[in-house]
Amino acid sequence: MREVPLTELPSLVGQELGVSDWLEITQDRVNRFADATGDHQWIHVDVERATKELGAPIAHGYLVLSLIPFLAKNIVAYQGVSRGINYGCNKVRFTNMVPVGSRVRMRVKLEACEMRAGAYQLVNQCTIEVEGQERPACVAETVSLLYAG
Repeated sequence: MREVPLTELPSLVGQELGVSDWLEITQDRVNRFADATGDHQWIHVDVERATKELGAPIAHGYLVLSLIPFLAKNIVAYQGVSRGINYGCNKVRFTNMVPVGSRVRMRVKLEACEMRAGAYQLVNQCTIEVEGQERPACVAETVSLLYAG
């Protein structure tokens, strides 16, 4: 894991901050996400039908998106932070399916960093890759606020 002092962030704009470890997408994770969101579409939770028609059940796009904080914690630790807040996303695209049993990882590139209302506002390009696939599963431009302290 890379450790970065907050004061060095502006000098890293345009650079890749790192790549996470691989994470296997399990049917249990998909089922728990379906229960949490109420999205029980058969392509996600009906293992028999999805395997027959698609080759495997497919993870929810929003499940893949929700993995960003989990995957990010293995990439970079910001030193001198009192708190961090997810501010939103400028753009999110789901560009490939994630079959249950596959593994994903994330690359993070710092697109912008500026001071806003006493915090460092970061814009990161988060690209979630599927092992063995050329096209990523998700590309999201996230915005977060990091407060020094």
